[in-house]
Amino acid sequence: MNLHHLLKTRAAAGKPVRVALIGAGKFGSMFLSQVPHTPGLEVPVIVDLDRDRAREACRTVGWDDARIGATTFTDDDGARAIAGGAFDVVVEATGNPAVGIRHARAAIAAGKHVVMVNVEADVLAGPLLAEEARKAGVVYSLAYGDQPALTAEMVDWARATGFRVVAAGKGTKYLPAYHDVTPEGVWQHYGLTAGEAQSAGMNPQMFNSFLDGTKSAIEMAAIANACTLDVPSEGLLFPPCGVDDLPHVMRPRDKGGVLEKSGIVEVVSSLERDGRPVFRDLRWGVYVVLEAPNDYAADCFRQYGLKTDSSGRYAAMYKPYHLIGLELNISVLSAALRNEPTGQPRGFRGDVAAVAKRNLRAGEMLDGEGGYTVWGKLMPAAASLAAGALPIGLAHRVKLKNDVAHGAVVRWSDVEVDEANDTIKTRKAMEKAFSR
Repeated sequence: MNLHHLLKTRAAAGKPVRVALIGAGKFGSMFLSQVPHTPGLEVPVIVDLDRDRAREACRTVGWDDARIGATTFTDDDGARAIAGGAFDVVVEATGNPAVGIRHARAAIAAGKHVVMVNVEADVLAGPLLAEEARKAGVVYSLAYGDQPALTAEMVDWARATGFRVVAAGKGTKYLPAYHDVTPEGVWQHYGLTAGEAQSAGMNPQMFNSFLDGTKSAIEMAAIANACTLDVPSEGLLFPPCGVDDLPHVMRPRDKGGVLEKSGIVEVVSSLERDGRPVFRDLRWGVYVVLEAPNDYAADCFRQYGLKTDSSGRYAAMYKPYHLIGLELNISVLSAALRNEPTGQPRGFRGDVAAVAKRNLRAGEMLDGEGGYTVWGKLMPAAASLAAGALPIGLAHRVKLKNDVAHGAVVRWSDVEVDEANDTIKTRKAMEKAFSR
């Protein structure tokens, strides 16, 4: 609780925390909006495929001409910008897993901290990247403001105070039929027309990755890997559940809940299965369900007004909202001033496999996260490796060699693989180093 004080001390000493931002999309823009209001924090370099768009994003979020003029905008190779820059932290916010891995490694090699907004890259190879960063003496961190880091913080709080974590995760809008939704039909589920979405600059494939369950799977894998929690053996259940019912629903089945066991990640839905809204839903937030270690603690739950299950032993803490890039300073300053991550992979427990949205035929090209061909399913890492499952992060622009039935997991053996590809080699190295 002293980041602001530490930052003021750095600023007074004339040593601001300097950041290179790679990717000035929505998340990056939200981060940039806070920079002018955070004395001691500077962003001297912004890397984006469209320099003019990045410059305009800065104007949109309130940067004045002087700040924009003092900033280097480049569409050059991000790794080259990292190697030559005088800054403390690299924020990787491109959303492209292959690019994210390359940028993270460039930052680590240059002795700079990495804040990985790019959860897709983290789930594909994060355990290996975090280990490389630790060996190099720099921080590799999940991005505060995004749900994985916020959940990791709550899990850490629960464990540090002596509670057993029963379940942890987030809320979302979910129905089983959403797994097969394509970008063509996504907007009706958001209450928008295609024209309205287009005029707002909304990317249908990106928004569809939130709807079809892929993004939830990716985020839960990141939480499992960062918090050494397990993942459901058959994939996420997405049980309908409001905040008041978390202790009752999110407990093990042998205790009356829906979980196969304790110590697991799970996503709760803001919709009942018939489409009715859940009362006091957690669509935008995160939660942790904890178990009292003794009768005295359970009594304290009751005395201090915690909502519990009927036994009084299970309770929940939750945060109803997350503000993504508006909160990213916490990660940046934690890395630069404390040398600590706001969550980072500690193992390889969760993986996200590509699953066919329809009957796919040999010769078709997969189009990745949120597309027309596959969605991402959370699997235990050991089960994913045993099945030879193709990670969703590598299911983009690859050709099928075999037919794959609707609902089946796509396997490495089903696609044409370029073994010389750096991203594939990194993923294979991660699997070898962290498989258990």
